[in-house]
This record gives sequence, C-alpha cells and structure tokens, in this order.
Amino acid sequence: MKYTPRFAFAVLFISISTALFPTSTAALDAADRPEIEKIIREYLLKNPEILGEMQEIFEARQKAEQVAKQQETLTKKAEIIYSSKYQVEIGNPDAKYKVVEFFDYNCPYCQRAMIDMKKILETNPDVKFIIKEWPVLGQQSYEAHNVSIAFSTLKPEDYYEFHQKLLSIRGRKGEKKAIEMAVSFGVDEKLLRQEMAKPYIIEALRENNLIANDLGITGTPSYVVGGEVVFGAVGFDQLSSRINALKN
Repeated sequence: MKYTPRFAFAVLFISISTALFPTSTAALDAADRPEIEKIIREYLLKNPEILGEMQEIFEARQKAEQVAKQQETLTKKAEIIYSSKYQVEIGNPDAKYKVVEFFDYNCPYCQRAMIDMKKILETNPDVKFIIKEWPVLGQQSYEAHNVSIAFSTLKPEDYYEFHQKLLSIRGRKGEKKAIEMAVSFGVDEKLLRQEMAKPYIIEALRENNLIANDLGITGTPSYVVGGEVVFGAVGFDQLSSRINALKN
C-alpha cells in the first residue's frame, strides 16, 4: 500500500488528536472535530516536510515487516522451498549452494534471467538452480507450465534443454507451442496429455504460488539466495555477488 498524503493526514490526525485529548478520539464531540482538523491542517501547511518524513518511516517499517515475514517463511517452509517433490533442479545435483528461481514462460525478463542462470552454472559447478514454475501471466502461461511439469516427469534428463528452448520462443507460449516442443524431444503426445491431467500438476502450481505469496513475491523472475529474496532480473553480476557471499 502506498503511503499517500491523505493517509498520512489521517494518521497524523489520530496522533495529534490523541496527544491533545488523551481520553479517546472516539469520545470527542462532533462539534470539536472541525476545530481540531483546522489546527492540524494549519500545522501541516506550515510543516509539509512532516508528510515526507512519515512516509519514509512508514515505508521502512513496511520493509522491515516484509523481511521479517520472509525470514519466517524461509525457516518454516525450508523443506518445500528447497526440497519439494515437485521441483526441478538444474546444475550439479551435489552442488552445495542453491538458488531458487520463480519464473513464467511468458515473462520476457525471464528470458534474460535464463541467460544469467546458464552463465552462472557454467562458471560455478558448486551451484544449482531450483526451478519453481509460477504462471502469473494468464491462461497461456498456465497451460505452458502444465506441459512443462508433465514433461519434467516423463523426461527429466531433457528438462533443462526443453526449458531453455521453450522460454526462448518469441511471442506468447501456450499449450500448443509447449506440446509441440515436448513432442520434438520424443515425448508421445497422448502420454503427455495423460500426465498433464494428473492432480499433482495443480498441486505443484498451488504450492509454488503459496510459497511466492508468503515470500512477498509479486513478479517474475524472482529468486531466493541464501536468506535473501531477490526481485527481478538483477543480472549475472548481482546474482554472482550474492552467491559468492554465501561462500564466505
């Protein structure tokens, strides 16, 4: 929520009213309110910088609360964040350091992030990525991820290449393009559709959505690196810096 001047005024009104009338603002006579509002308005007009200061304090408090909730989630839900039965891992399976990535096949920034992931994996054999399929960009994304999760079950050894190729396709990707891609890897379409109809597909997507919401993630790509949630396609250098911090 944005801390607007109107909201700030309301907060300041309550604060000053409480200070002036320590009993209860609810007990104030309705006739007293116009005078109190006039006093507050005049005070704000003379000291407009207060609203800016209040907004900074409020946003800092919101950020602190968000970080606290993220840390709680990272602790309480570590098992499904790092070891879910639905997730796919890319890179050295014995790698010591893990990077969790939430992505959407129709997210253009995720295409850039894929290049960063590939470069990190090529230069860091002790790092692996945990992929969280999170379709947030409409029905076509939902369909593409359904295919992707089913494909990862049927041909896990080819998932990384499938993932790169599907994500690299220009334009919107839905069920049709995703199935065509899967079939090009030798998957039988009938078998694939049967797999797509299984309940665990929806369960996997629900789990990823729950984790993302608890971590305060609102868009893709987003990452979990150590005890930090990283929003956006921050690039190779920033991701590498955060990964290197884990090693020190």
